[in-house]
Amino acid sequence: MQIDLSIFNPKARPLIGVDISSFAVKMVELSDAGNGDLKIEHYAIEPLPKDAVVDGNIANIEATTETVERCWRRMASSTKYVALALPTAAVITKKIILAANLNEQEMELQVETEANQYIPFALDEVNLDFQVIGPAPTGPEEVEVLIAASRKEKVEDRVACAEAAGMKPTVMDVESYAAQAAFELVERQLAGGGKDMVISLVDVGTNVMNVTMLKNDQSVYTREQAFGGAQLTQDIMRTYGMSFEEAETAKRTHSLPENYEGEILRPFLENLALEVSRAMQFFFTSTPFTQVHQVVLTGGCAILPGVQDVVADRTQVPTLVANPFAGMTPSAHIRPKYLAADAPSLMVACGLALRRFNQ
Repeated sequence: MQIDLSIFNPKARPLIGVDISSFAVKMVELSDAGNGDLKIEHYAIEPLPKDAVVDGNIANIEATTETVERCWRRMASSTKYVALALPTAAVITKKIILAANLNEQEMELQVETEANQYIPFALDEVNLDFQVIGPAPTGPEEVEVLIAASRKEKVEDRVACAEAAGMKPTVMDVESYAAQAAFELVERQLAGGGKDMVISLVDVGTNVMNVTMLKNDQSVYTREQAFGGAQLTQDIMRTYGMSFEEAETAKRTHSLPENYEGEILRPFLENLALEVSRAMQFFFTSTPFTQVHQVVLTGGCAILPGVQDVVADRTQVPTLVANPFAGMTPSAHIRPKYLAADAPSLMVACGLALRRFNQ
């Protein structure tokens, strides 16, 4: 089956958010708890074999499919419908201005015409979608429209894995948009709901650190740096003579020798904090901004013990480890302690699960 890149067309039915990252498959299912509150029904994390997904691209479809299937079984949900996401680097996005009085068909034709200018591929090689964001700054007779496009094979690989595992993909999102959707749940936990604050959202993944500077829910700056948790895993492998899988398991279960914290973890956290500080300096030198009010850490490295304090000390900025589930009721079989520990690495999956409630 070929799926349209329905980034902006969710379905109001039970939905599992499925994040296929370089290191693991992560799934989250949310439900409506009433009174505008949310409930986390199920979640699961299943590690991927080494190099099954490389730089966001699925290199081994069979191994990835098996991991998706195992994760879904572990989650023990009867829901089949899923929202997936493409790596941000695999999607071309562009904001354009169109006349506000166009009907949908006219707008579609205009989008295709505009897209031809920005997309370096033939249109029949891409999945293309668009959404009207709102009135254009130029006046009420025009609207701002966001175009998103990706190569078809990028979409089809993820769809193939989900379908082969027995699931039904209905939404294809973009990882950065999904993470920002989940971030809105975290932002509510900040003083004044984060209003007028410059917030540094730092996602530290396996190989890459993505830094997004946000003000009033708008991205004002983004930067990608080559730094991630793979470096810590390699240090563990080298020091203790472990395989990749053994090192990842030991890191996750905190079952490493006594000298690990002082000799390996602490220097890694210092390097991580230095990278965050460096990203902030780039931000100050390339924009009119001179201050960051809050750092929010997400991604797999945000669950490392002590990371919050080390980053706060280095940057001298209040630092929070993201937990989008903080205000939610967990279902009876979810242990809050484990959920809190896993939460920072579930931002994309949580943002995808939220698509159930977007009309």
